[in-house]
Amino acid sequence: MDELLSLRDRVAVVTGAGRGIGAATAKAFAAAGAHVALLDKDGAAATRVAEEIAAAGGEALHFDTDVTDAFAVERVFDGIVEEYGRFDVLVNNAGILRDARLTEVSDEDFHDTLDVNLRGAMVCARLATTHMLARGTGRILSATSVVARMGNFGQTSYSASKGGIIAMTRTWARELGPKGITANAVAPGFIETDMLRAVPEKVLERFRERIPAGRLGRPEEVADVYLFLASDLAAFINGAVVGVDGGLMLSC
Repeated sequence: MDELLSLRDRVAVVTGAGRGIGAATAKAFAAAGAHVALLDKDGAAATRVAEEIAAAGGEALHFDTDVTDAFAVERVFDGIVEEYGRFDVLVNNAGILRDARLTEVSDEDFHDTLDVNLRGAMVCARLATTHMLARGTGRILSATSVVARMGNFGQTSYSASKGGIIAMTRTWARELGPKGITANAVAPGFIETDMLRAVPEKVLERFRERIPAGRLGRPEEVADVYLFLASDLAAFINGAVVGVDGGLMLSC
């Protein structure tokens, strides 16, 4: 079983890898033997995670990269393939959050959220696919959210972007499946990240009360699902949306 979960010698790119779920995923992939490339607009954060991976015996490259800059992403991806000779897994994790009620959503915030969360994911998938097609194999994994399915107060922009991820993932699964490339999405619920740490404890307690598992999730628990979907064990999973929410969707 451990061998089937191995990513030894595979090349994986994780966007938004400087913290939270992205950092946990990069570490999990490296521990499974992958050569990992960390992309983050916060270059210092990506550097710190890469150093932690190296200290643990893994291998990681890090890049100060904005996923909305297609030319920059293309240069990075080409460089990764030149370095390792292949491109096996893309994890579209980069994202931003601009909360506001509908009556207060600005055009700028709506545009920025979709630009990073949705167009950024498309840009990375499009460029990664060109390399995957050459070998006839690959995995595209993208971060959606439980709010794409249930909605959430004050998250018009974020919910729209994450709903779009599901639609794109299913489209890619149809287009690329016959070519040996699978596309799946992961839908976290309330996870203990920097974003939630800023939420008042009373609000967090209301979150916990809605979760049948009785607690918030950990970034590592989402990373484990990405690892499974990137592994040989998930070879026949395509177009799926995998919830990691402690049963939150049961309350909807």
